[in-house]
Amino acid sequence: MAAALHDEIARAADRLRASGLVAFPTETVYGLGADALNPAAVDRVFALKGRPANNPLIVHVADVTTARRLVADWSRDAEQLAKALWPGPLTIVLSKAGIVPANVTAGGGTVALRCPDHPVALGLLRAFGGPMVGPSANPSGFISPTSAEHVRAGFADAIARDELLVLDGGPCRAGIESTVVSLAGTSPCVLRRGVVSAEQIESVLKRRVLVSEGPIVSGAPLPSPGMLERHYAPRTPARLFDAADWPEILDAVVGEAAVVSHQRARVAHRPHGLLRMPMDAEGYAARLYAALHEADEMGATVILVEEPRGEGPLWDAIRDRLRRACI
Repeated sequence: MAAALHDEIARAADRLRASGLVAFPTETVYGLGADALNPAAVDRVFALKGRPANNPLIVHVADVTTARRLVADWSRDAEQLAKALWPGPLTIVLSKAGIVPANVTAGGGTVALRCPDHPVALGLLRAFGGPMVGPSANPSGFISPTSAEHVRAGFADAIARDELLVLDGGPCRAGIESTVVSLAGTSPCVLRRGVVSAEQIESVLKRRVLVSEGPIVSGAPLPSPGMLERHYAPRTPARLFDAADWPEILDAVVGEAAVVSHQRARVAHRPHGLLRMPMDAEGYAARLYAALHEADEMGATVILVEEPRGEGPLWDAIRDRLRRACI
């Protein structure tokens, strides 16, 4: 790690110890970090994001030793998943220990834990020496950030007031948020789809894993982050369309459309613009939020996103994000 980055991480750890906020990179998206055991610091995360109080936060840890301190019971399933898939884009939900502040869990009895697979995130956690909350570093409900530039654009005023320090670790390679699996019930259940599939979790646990069917709109404490009906959304109105709707869908647009498509045959003539997406699931996921940020900046009347038809768990996770971004 370069000396300058090492110094920045040390400065960020000092900021966390002083109850401050730090935006940091992970392999999925950039997180908005604060001391997870400091309720006042956690309140600052909710306030800066404008996040609903019933939406819990993921707690990032550097290792299993730290994770064990934060739960009432570190189960055999948790140990197996952590051994196989940490560091990585998997969040594990377990019954919380008493030391975890209530605002971290939105008043619920479980805590969501993850060990990120990014050298800057792990370096920060180790320098800080404790657990760190880390929801996506963007205003609540809008597009998640996959670069430091996205964070700076979303929180320009807070950065100008020196309320937020941004660690730049380059673009995030995975591009969508972690899979969340709950081990708090009688059967393991994926609450949010992500890069790690239910099948991968099943292969580790050697038993069936359920998958939650869609977002929750209740005002009660949510069991996991990422379960709100409208989420990951651009500020420009966005709509999903099917391949069969092309090109007639453009005829209904009053003004300009920013078209997001992975189909090579698509052509969008002026005044419309076209953003081409990778055709493979990994490339599409890594590019997704950056493309939505770019589409949002085009000044179009509407963003039209062609729904990808690829098969597989990662495509399912991508469609989950798109459907909630395009409500």
